[in-house]
Amino acid sequence: MELDPVLLSRIQFAFVVSFHAIFPVFTIGLASYITVLHALFYKTRNPAWDRLAYLWTKVFAVAFGMGVVSGIVMSFQFGTNWSNFSQASANFIGPLLSYEVVTAFFLEAAFLGVLLFGRGRVPPGVHLFAAAMVALGTFISTFWILAANSWMHTPAGVEFTDGVFRVTSWFEAIFNPSFPYRFAHMAMASFITGGFVVAGVSAWYLLIGRDVEANRKALSMCMWLLLVLTPTQAFVGDLHGLNTLEYQPTKLAAMEGNWETKEGAPFLVFAWPDQAAQQNRFEIGIPYAASLILTHELYGEVPGILEAPPEEQPPVALVFWSFRVMIGIGFLMIAVSLVGLYLRRGGRLYHSRRYLQTLRLMSVTPFIAVLAGWITTESGRAPWLVYEFMTHAEGVTPSLTGGMALFTLIGYITVYGIIFYAGTYYLTRVIRYGMEPKEEEKMVDDFETPKRPWSATHTPFDDNPAKGES
Repeated sequence: MELDPVLLSRIQFAFVVSFHAIFPVFTIGLASYITVLHALFYKTRNPAWDRLAYLWTKVFAVAFGMGVVSGIVMSFQFGTNWSNFSQASANFIGPLLSYEVVTAFFLEAAFLGVLLFGRGRVPPGVHLFAAAMVALGTFISTFWILAANSWMHTPAGVEFTDGVFRVTSWFEAIFNPSFPYRFAHMAMASFITGGFVVAGVSAWYLLIGRDVEANRKALSMCMWLLLVLTPTQAFVGDLHGLNTLEYQPTKLAAMEGNWETKEGAPFLVFAWPDQAAQQNRFEIGIPYAASLILTHELYGEVPGILEAPPEEQPPVALVFWSFRVMIGIGFLMIAVSLVGLYLRRGGRLYHSRRYLQTLRLMSVTPFIAVLAGWITTESGRAPWLVYEFMTHAEGVTPSLTGGMALFTLIGYITVYGIIFYAGTYYLTRVIRYGMEPKEEEKMVDDFETPKRPWSATHTPFDDNPAKGES
């Protein structure tokens, strides 16, 4: 059997990106949350805020480290697997990646050490400023990465001559048509992810009765945040969908499972897309709903997949179902947030064991939704690497063989599996150990200054947290 280097390279990049994406989407929101905690402590001097900041800074350190390690590989893959694309797009992609390093990584590097190691060693105001700069750095990094990715979906501000993209307008290229919607959607997803993770961990602490005062505050903050952001994300997603309808109609048609262009199209809750037959084998839909959502008219026209020839169609079933996983989890998040509002009456939010257990389970759902959304948007662009300019087959490295791609794919899966296990294990330990005990708040000055980044997450490795106290 002949191995396809294009398919294997796509699988390899998808695996690496999917593994990497779950960490930035968490740390972006978490960095802002840590900044808020430091601001509240600076203003009120309430030690509960300080203990929360201490815990979540430790978690941030591990997640940030895993994100950096897993993200470095993606840059290498541009050269090893996608050299034609790298050469063609270097005039635009190269500077953007450089801008990210100069503006975001340098900013984070300058202040991350103060955030991780400065507690008790620098004034609270300086510690707060460092946290704010790290948070700002995460958003600057997101800006440049999403500008580059969005350009691949809706290229603008360039001309394509002799197989090379040449920038004609940096403003149009960076602020391409899909970028504002994609950036807003990702920012919302980051805050929602951080909110549900913090809420889930706080719920677990309340279930076992640990530091009740601080974790009530944390849970309350997160539930107010989620109550606002989850429905707002649905609105932003709708705007993003309308943008996709305008600039990538084939992707939108695949998301809807709509083969033929029609007016008054239904929203398909369930369908079995058969790409070989170019039709759905079975479908259950809500009449007129797709037209109403996408065009805001009952009989609005919705494009069909058949408008594109078979060789330019994305994998319909994958796009269709990943999109439904994303929106299904989104509506579940809205429902959980509304239930939290209802349970606030009489303080039941902090005492309902069933709801607290639900929040524990919900802490993993944002990551599933993010991955599903990423699969939807990237698979929906296929077979284009740069939409309507360059296909995956044209962008792959000419000398790359299927065997080489398979070998590196197996290597990445093995190494990343080890990293994920080690990182998850350590994160679990950090969370199990919890916050710094109240009576030891001032002992931080007695600790030896850490020499390595992850040593800032200093946690006694013992199953009984009490035995680890010094």
